[in-house]
Amino acid sequence: MGSGSTASLLAAVACVVLAVFPPVASGDAATLESVPDLVKAMYINVESFPCVRLLNHSGQVDPGHDKVIAPIVRFGNRNDQLVQPSAVLLPLNQMTDFFLRVSNDPELYHKIAGVLVEANGIDNMLEFSPDRKFPQQAFAPYSNLSHHWNPTGSGIMWNKYDFPVFLLSEESTQTLQNLADKNEKSANGYLANVAEFDLVMQTTKAGTHDSESCLREQSCLPLGGQSVWTSLPPISNSSTKHQKPIIMVTASQDSASFFRDRSLGADSPISGLIALLTAVDALSHLHDISNLKKQLVFAVFNGEAWGYLGSRKFLQELDQGADSVNGISSLLIDQVLEIGSIGKAISQGYPLFYAHAAGNSSISMKMVDALQSASESLGSDNVKVKPAASSNPGVPPSSLMSFLGKNSSTPGLVLEDFDSQFSNRFYHSTLDGPANINSSSIAAAAALIARSLYILASADLPIDLITLNTIKVNVSLVEELIGCLLKCDPGLSCGIVKSFISPSNSCPSHYVGVFQDLPAGTQFPSYADDISRFIWNFLADRTSSLAGNSSSCTGQCHDEGEICVGAEVEGGGRCVVSTTRYVPAYSTRLKFEDNVWHVLPVNSSDPFSAADPVWTESFWNTIGLRVYAVQATSYDWLVLLIGIIITAASYFAVIVGRSYISKIIKRD
Repeated sequence: MGSGSTASLLAAVACVVLAVFPPVASGDAATLESVPDLVKAMYINVESFPCVRLLNHSGQVDPGHDKVIAPIVRFGNRNDQLVQPSAVLLPLNQMTDFFLRVSNDPELYHKIAGVLVEANGIDNMLEFSPDRKFPQQAFAPYSNLSHHWNPTGSGIMWNKYDFPVFLLSEESTQTLQNLADKNEKSANGYLANVAEFDLVMQTTKAGTHDSESCLREQSCLPLGGQSVWTSLPPISNSSTKHQKPIIMVTASQDSASFFRDRSLGADSPISGLIALLTAVDALSHLHDISNLKKQLVFAVFNGEAWGYLGSRKFLQELDQGADSVNGISSLLIDQVLEIGSIGKAISQGYPLFYAHAAGNSSISMKMVDALQSASESLGSDNVKVKPAASSNPGVPPSSLMSFLGKNSSTPGLVLEDFDSQFSNRFYHSTLDGPANINSSSIAAAAALIARSLYILASADLPIDLITLNTIKVNVSLVEELIGCLLKCDPGLSCGIVKSFISPSNSCPSHYVGVFQDLPAGTQFPSYADDISRFIWNFLADRTSSLAGNSSSCTGQCHDEGEICVGAEVEGGGRCVVSTTRYVPAYSTRLKFEDNVWHVLPVNSSDPFSAADPVWTESFWNTIGLRVYAVQATSYDWLVLLIGIIITAASYFAVIVGRSYISKIIKRD
């Protein structure tokens, strides 16, 4: 039989199969003109956000698995049971109870093939935080670790689960709900609609079940990125002699959640970051700031949600006199003011903030006094500041803990929108989005901070009330930064971001990511993320004075002390005089040597070294989720039977044809 006959036979078989078992199509079957069309009709790719595998020095958390295929079932009742391994469709408001139950029910645990979490808006009654009740308590510089800073915390994001977990988008939630409904209505009990989790997490090499072993085998990378610091006004030279005492103002740029790419952290901590950027913008308009008695230094730390990577590495760089912190010294740090979660401070119609003081009590109290003086100067804006309750065990979870761990007498203060417990019901969850904050609260915090810094930096000089009252924040800048840093529209495609960088994505994510650069040469990192690059350019621009040569630049500037701002934009940037630097943010227990990361022994001189988790992320390929329909076993047998019949008929046709041809040949 010729090749043409064979092709015709295969086509006939395909037509019979498609006629008997038409595909569950997302489009019109009549438009199927090619194999890709058929695949598209049979499979639905689901928009979703995965939970990925992380490791630390003692083991691993979060899921890891090869391809998983399982029927989609609803699971919305505490008494529900599973009869077979299933992909569970779960409402977000039941996620905490479900994962706590799974952790304590081995029988149920082994029947979970995967979890699909539905997208939900913010419910006024919903409280959801997958972090612990005392986040990162191992870094607390005090002994009372039983305090519940985060009362809604469940801790489920720190457990290990041997099944994939995906957060669905709003559109895909509807799709999966429809498929689950079809499975529920199945007359014969056969669950036809299944979910396929493809390459959920590329498993690490055999025997590499912690950070040290996977780094040694080069099957993971450390969590980390780039922090940014700057000074206002620019520090004129690299020598620390004759320099002013430093007021260090800090904020964090990263957050965490159960789902890697949905770590928005609107209130905790991005509201504080926006307030810092807005305060710098306000102070940059002062003409006499160089005459103040203290130097303002602003630092935005990365990796704080994962063991205070940024702040601890920053302090280590200071100790080592690294180039990344050239021009400042830890001995010059006079006060530390941290801007924490300040996006929910509107109470009884006006913003109310709480000052959590630590370290040298007299200087810390002066900082509180400066905040209260600043609030009074705002007059009709009615911004209030109160000292945090004395019954608190100490400062809340914050970067200030890193400074206190190094020197317990460091005068410091954390400005928050809460007193004894987080006001953020969604701490480190996917729901901590722009709807969870108030732009008026952020603008009020920025004005309060800007004026407080002017008062503190004046030290014993008489306060120029005229100058103080001219310090006003740009409220529209706050609104713009919220849209840029917390929303997909406009997201990082907004005007102010694109005036400085060419973003790789529009939707912002504040997950720290992995450290991919070589630790050396951090002033021009190859892999700084969009957020870090924007912060660097924004701070460099706002704290700068124009260079003598204002020609365009696309990289380094020729004169010492100058940097190129906006180098990524079309047409190039401009050289300005600014002391703005990148600082690497990764575990202080890591060392890069011979092209391999090594975990160092515990440093006895660092009280937090033993507590350092040394977080890493294992390598992974494209993570995907798709759904499709499968037929029951009886249909498989029917297909087999049809195949056998067609094969037998073909064989019989060949025998008859051969006999007929033989007779014709004999006659001839």
